[in-house]
Formats: sequence, structure tokens, C-alpha cells
Amino acid sequence: MKTFGFAGWSGSGKTTLIEQVLPHLTTKGLRVSLIKHTHHDFELDQPGKDSWRHRQAGAHEVLLAGGQRWALLHELRDQPSPSLTDLLARLSPCDLVLVEGFKREPIPKLEVHRPALGKAMLHPDDPDIVAIACDQWIDAPLPRLDLNRADEIAQFILDWIQT
Repeated sequence: MKTFGFAGWSGSGKTTLIEQVLPHLTTKGLRVSLIKHTHHDFELDQPGKDSWRHRQAGAHEVLLAGGQRWALLHELRDQPSPSLTDLLARLSPCDLVLVEGFKREPIPKLEVHRPALGKAMLHPDDPDIVAIACDQWIDAPLPRLDLNRADEIAQFILDWIQT
């Protein structure tokens, strides 16, 4: 499976951009999956529900299955967080995996940058960043893409993974 990442500071618009790029990729016939890294604790399950109670009781994994989707909840307990490689191995086969976060992983990445945030650019310290999506013109040694043109960004990704 090919991977392509989106890296940027919090508030730069990574999630929104991915949300806009995905339809352009899927209409080209690609089966696309996504892995998102978060530094925050999160809860997919609802306290009090049977599956939540099973996890609280000590279940290592709980798989929820319904007519429209299924989800596997895996409790790390005292185990370290899995690597991107470990997570990729758990996905079903697809054409492309978009990765949000994991900005230090050695995969090709698009830096999502908004100068108004006042944060430093990531690409000078990350040789895996292959282009920059920005909401205004910046001077950079990499291809620059308009953050507001999801169609052009999707095409860049398609071209990149086909090389």
C-alpha cells in the first residue's frame, strides 16, 4: 500500500484539507484509507454501553459490528503506542493510505502551513516533505500548492504515488 502524509502544526487545516482531497481521490477509483495520530486521549465508545463496560472489565480488544460498519477497539493498557508500520499492517488492503500526523515518519508528506499561525516551517528539518500547501505565497525550495485547491493537491498526490 502506498502512503502519503499530511504534516503541520495544530490549526493549520490538515483535517479539513484531507476531507476536501479524499473525494477527488476516490472519484479517480482509488480505495483510500486514513490513519490519524493524536496526542490527546480519545474515546470512540460511550461510557455505560456494553462494549465500554467490557473494556473497563479488562477486555484486550472489543470488536463492534453493525449493519453499516465495524470497529476494533484495542486497549494498550501499559503497552507503548504502536508505530505507523504496526498500524499500516492492521489495515485492509487499499490503493493509498493518507496519514495525518506522524510527522517524523519517513514517508512522503505534504506540509500544510499557514503563516498567520506564526509557526516555523517543518520542511527545513524534514527531508520527507515533498511539497507545501499554503494559503498565501511563501518562498520555499519545494513545490507550493494552493491550500484552497483540493483538486490540484489531490492530483499532486496521484502523480507522486504513481512515480
